[in-house]
Amino acid sequence: MDWRDQGVLLTSRKHGEHAAIIQLFTAEHGRHAGVVRGGSGRRMAPVLQPGAQLDVTWRARLDEHLGAFTVEPLQARAAAVMGDRLALAGLNAVVSLLSFALPERAPYPHLYARTMTLLDLLATSEAWPLAYMRWELTLLDEIGFGLDLSRCTVTGALDDLAYVSPKTGRAVSVAGAGEWADRLLPLPPALMGHGQGDPAGVAKGMETTGYFLTHRLAQSLGDRPLPAARQRLHDLFARR
Repeated sequence: MDWRDQGVLLTSRKHGEHAAIIQLFTAEHGRHAGVVRGGSGRRMAPVLQPGAQLDVTWRARLDEHLGAFTVEPLQARAAAVMGDRLALAGLNAVVSLLSFALPERAPYPHLYARTMTLLDLLATSEAWPLAYMRWELTLLDEIGFGLDLSRCTVTGALDDLAYVSPKTGRAVSVAGAGEWADRLLPLPPALMGHGQGDPAGVAKGMETTGYFLTHRLAQSLGDRPLPAARQRLHDLFARR
């Protein structure tokens, strides 16, 4: 059994004396694990950093085996954002959420494309917080817990949308919310992909997506806690 693909490195942990077990999010094979011989050695360890783009070949005797990767580095992303605390936190949140949320070996080509776009923006554009917001929405949608922010679920209005129903995941307008407004989640412009991605708006948007990540996605996975890296990113936005 063997295949070749490209992917972003999610995790790497030492295995034995010199090897490492890595997880990748690949274009055609989804989240996939394998052993890299020499992966914890002096030459390979600096390559196997979260966010690194790799060209890999996977081989195993049987498809259900862990298998082994041979790795060719294509792009190192962690070094590019190391001097930017917020962008580094964004990178860690992305790889942590992918490792947490994705079932093993299930391809998600649309999410993969969105992930590549976001990771490349982290080091090159101040607009990446808005892209991150849209990425979390895409993650929820791809895993089966998507939000419908297109119109008010109460009145059908297309504008004046200000809230999200925690029950249905649908948008609610100011008029539609009425006396129930304090029981609804915020729908800031950042979550709609509008505005400049101001930190306070992004933090509010993350509170809303975080509700569904916690109460829908995490519960479906046995009520596991969300990765701490995501909370750190939210806290950085909230403090700016």
